[in-house]
Formats: sequence, C-alpha cells, structure tokens
Amino acid sequence: MFADADLITQDGTTLVSRLWRPQGEGPWPTLLMRQPYGRAIASTVTLPHPQWWCRHGFLVVVQDVRGQGDSQGSFAGFSQEANDTADTLNWLRGLPEVNGRIGLYGFSYQGLTQLLAPEECPPPDCIAPAMCGLDERNHWSCEGEAHWWHLGLGWGLQLAALQARRRGEQSSWEEIRRSLEDGSYLRDGLRLLEEHDPHGMAVRWLHQSAHDASAWIRHSVPERWLQTPMLLLGGWWDPHLRGLLDLAERSYAVGGQPALHIGPATHLQWWPQSSNLLLNFFQQHLQNHPSTQTSDEIAITGVHLWNQTNACWERTHTTNPAHQPTEASPGWSLSSAGLACLDPSEGALINDGSNGSGQVVIVHDPWRPVPAVGGHLSPTAGPVDRASVDQRSDVALFTGAPVSQRLQLSGRPMLQLVGFADQPGFDLSVALSRLPAGSEAVQQLSTGVLRTIGESALNPRPLTLELQALHATLNPGDRLRLSIAGAAWPAIAVNPGDPNVPCGAPNADCRVISIALHLESAQLQMLPLLLPQTGGTPAD
Repeated sequence: MFADADLITQDGTTLVSRLWRPQGEGPWPTLLMRQPYGRAIASTVTLPHPQWWCRHGFLVVVQDVRGQGDSQGSFAGFSQEANDTADTLNWLRGLPEVNGRIGLYGFSYQGLTQLLAPEECPPPDCIAPAMCGLDERNHWSCEGEAHWWHLGLGWGLQLAALQARRRGEQSSWEEIRRSLEDGSYLRDGLRLLEEHDPHGMAVRWLHQSAHDASAWIRHSVPERWLQTPMLLLGGWWDPHLRGLLDLAERSYAVGGQPALHIGPATHLQWWPQSSNLLLNFFQQHLQNHPSTQTSDEIAITGVHLWNQTNACWERTHTTNPAHQPTEASPGWSLSSAGLACLDPSEGALINDGSNGSGQVVIVHDPWRPVPAVGGHLSPTAGPVDRASVDQRSDVALFTGAPVSQRLQLSGRPMLQLVGFADQPGFDLSVALSRLPAGSEAVQQLSTGVLRTIGESALNPRPLTLELQALHATLNPGDRLRLSIAGAAWPAIAVNPGDPNVPCGAPNADCRVISIALHLESAQLQMLPLLLPQTGGTPAD
C-alpha cells in the first residue's frame, strides 16, 4: 500500500514523496531515498522494490527532488540538495508513521543526496550511499583530465528528457530518445544538451576545463554524518569507485568505521547478495537485530573485496585501512626495442628490479580510434576479453613472464613514463590484464586514461596515469599485460591533436598523432586501495 504526501520546504517549495507502509500498526523505522528520476521507479534498476522493504517492517519514503517529478521548483542539481535533505528529515521526524529511526539509501545521485546537509543538521541513524562521490570533476565527469564522453552525454540527456517531459515538450523528448537509441548522441549529444537543457549540470561539466581543478565544485559532508554508521557499496566496473573510496577515506579520517564492499558490479548491474547485505545493515541499525553474518557477502563490518580472477569474496583490513603503509610496491618496468605495437611478444613487463629500456611509437588514426571495451567507462562496462583489441597495430603491449607463485594485485595501479607527440595534444588509454595460463584470453582487470592538450605535448615530459582500482590474483603460470593506446572511444572523446578544435566525435579536423613513449624510467606500481586523508574537508 502506498500514498503520496507533500512537504513544504522553508522557502515555500512543495516536494512530493511516495510512502509505502508495512501492514499492521506503526510507527515504523523508515528508509528514505531522494531521487530525480521519478518516485515510482524507486531505483528498482538495482535495488528491491519498496514493498520488499515493507515486508521486513520498514516504512519506505521515496521523494522527487526539487524540480523533478511532481515536486515544485527548478532543478539545479547537487547544489540544491543540502537544505532539502534537512527539511525532509525534519518533516519525517514529525510524521506519526515514523518511529524516529531513519536510514538513508540509494545509489549514484541518490547516494549523494544522503551526504549533503547543513553542518548543524542532525544526522540520520545510518546511511548507505552507493556508487557516488563528492568531487564533481574527479568523481562524476572526468578522468585523467578528460571528460567522460559516453557517460556524460548519456546521463545528461536522460535528465534533459525528464525536463522536456515536465515541460510537455514531446518532440524534444523524442529527439533526445532517438539519439540514444541510434547512437547519434555520441556526435550530437552536446548540441542536444545545449538546446534542451542549457543550464543543466551535464552541459556545465562538459564546458568546464577538465584540466583546471580549481574551477570545479567539491561538496562537503558534515563530520557527524561521516561518523554515522555507514555502508558503502561499490563496483570494480563502476565509474564512481574513486568517489566511494574517497568517502571511505574521509570517514576513517574523522573516526568513522564505514563498512566497504566492492563487488562484481557495473553501475546498473549489481551482485545478487547486495539486497540482503543492505537489509542486514538496516535491521541492525534501525531494528536492533543482531548481525546475521553467514558469509563474507553479507557481513556488514570491515572491508570486503570481490576477487576479480578467483571470483570470490575476500575480507581485508580489520583495522582502519587508511593506517596501512602507503609506500608503493616495487612495481614493474617496461621494455621494448620499438615493435611493441606489432609483435605481442616483443614488449616486456619486468618485475626483477631492473630499469626499463627502449622506446615505442604509437600512431593514433582518428578514422579508426581504438575502442573502449568493458571496464568502468565504456558502453559495454564490465569484465571483458580484450584479445581482439590487443591485436591492433595501434596498441602497444608489454607482457610479463609467467609468474612462478601466487601474486596478489590489490590497490590502485599507477603508471609513470615519459612521453610526447608530434601534435599539440594526445591521449593515453591504458589497460591492465591477466593472461591466464594455457589460454588465449586477455582478461581485462583495470583501465585508465590521461589527456594532454597544448604545446607541452610536443616535448618529452613525465606522465602519471592512475588506473581504476582492482583486486585480483595471478596464479602460477599466469602473465600480466599492460596495453597502451592513443584513444578509448567512445568512453572518452577523441583528442584532435589541435587545442583549437574541441574534443569529441571523430571529424575531419582530427589529426593523425604519433605518440612517442620513452621507457627508460617507466614504472607500473600498485598504490594501496585506501590512502590517508592529507588535507581538510573539501569546500562547497
């Protein structure tokens, strides 16, 4: 059973929520989700329907955020949410159906609405933000100083279509929808955003320089909220994983003890046990149930990581992970006599302590840019066999010798090398993969990108590229491979090699770019998964 209810905020705006009530007499502990996609959906793309929660004794409240669904006001994105979160919590605490115990849940946008509140606002009893972060540049729209292309356009157009429907503009909605169905959004998406949602977050992000961190908003969380019982859910193939790790680090830094689970998940496809994990968490903190831990999949304390190669959960760091040593591992060096793009056995990834050697030139042809496959940013996010991509002559391969004993890879891979190009701009797209013993497969584990624009691209200079975090095991006979290319289309827009031409879909102004990599000082290292916080809290 459900019913809609209105809340009038302090500035006179009406926000509409849908309430699903359990059977029997209340009041009940309450789960709150605040989202921009329509309260009827209730994030059922990844989370159980509210009726499932009701059967377990929870009142569920899903709210249309300001300017979305049936709520009044203008939608201004993340910046509007702090005060509305406070007003909503105050309203809930006064409802006769609510017993005073409140938990917040949801992922992505609905994850961030759990975290934004005025400093003086009392926190809820517990929160479960999944797949989100605080930094609009590094956690929501960019990586390696390059904008997310496929993801940024796709999400922005979804929000633009919702606004068009709200205004009753059916033709605009249909134009946006067709572009997503036929793939033309990759070429026309920015124009559509500028036309149909010119003041939206997505178009603002795409127009901001990905190189200037000072121009971007970094949101803050009240310290008391970071100390609140918190369950953080992430995925190895989710684009917001860095933001989730940052949240864990911030919570540990102020004395919080968040539970962190990173599983075999993309942004929209989670692992089956995640629902029971959330239920266990809310039952413990809102219904005083003892923990029903029966396996690592549903344990709600500590850090739990899905091993990408062994396909099992592993628990790690029973104490504060941010207090673990932060020194990088000895790492691997790179070597090639120049044929790493043509001979898959010529480029070497070496971990015997010796220095790298040689150089390799990668030729990026914008007519046939190297595609992004699998990983956390591509349209086909998730685990993938990238053998066919590695066979291309515009991908440099560095492969290690078979390992003689079990090798654990856990943390954030970081590649350092010297590079330059013959044009004032180039990209590096990097993948780290496992080559299983006795197989021709290339199991991609992690990817990352780095963009250089301007005259600095013409001169040799040190480059540092951080890949997506991973947790995997190499078994005896397995090999590790590093693949380097000059594009990751359409996850990342094509770099035209000309600072006067915007990055975007391949076009006639894009140049062929020769990228030279000097390998004498090249190093691949593994940084810890969680790092200590060294600065203050971010500013709004």
